Amino acid sequence: MLTLYEVATELSRRLYSIFLKDPANNGRRPVCGSEGKCQSDPHWRDLILFYEYFHGDNGAGIGASHQTGWTGLVARLIGLSVGIDPKQFLNFEHRPVLRAASSPQAGAAAGG
Repeated sequence: MLTLYEVATELSRRLYSIFLKDPANNGRRPVCGSEGKCQSDPHWRDLILFYEYFHGDNGAGIGASHQTGWTGLVARLIGLSVGIDPKQFLNFEHRPVLRAASSPQAGAAAGG
């Protein structure tokens, strides 16, 4: 049995592990599949591509390799996984990005 937070953490870990070097597999990244240049060339091996789809068995990227949509979320998942505990995560305050701009003080400072 896992908490909802633990389930989310495990799903995130599985998703972003596709992009990380796997020490158990000679430092190869699953996302690169069998592409030799992506796996070993010093000029390409750290160029991470965000694919449209991924192979269900080995994690190799397939489809368009220039996606900036949902696969870009991986960077955010990695960021969340470093140094945040469940209590911090669950008590996260969601504030609108433009909150300061809508406050009376912000309007006065802008001459309004």
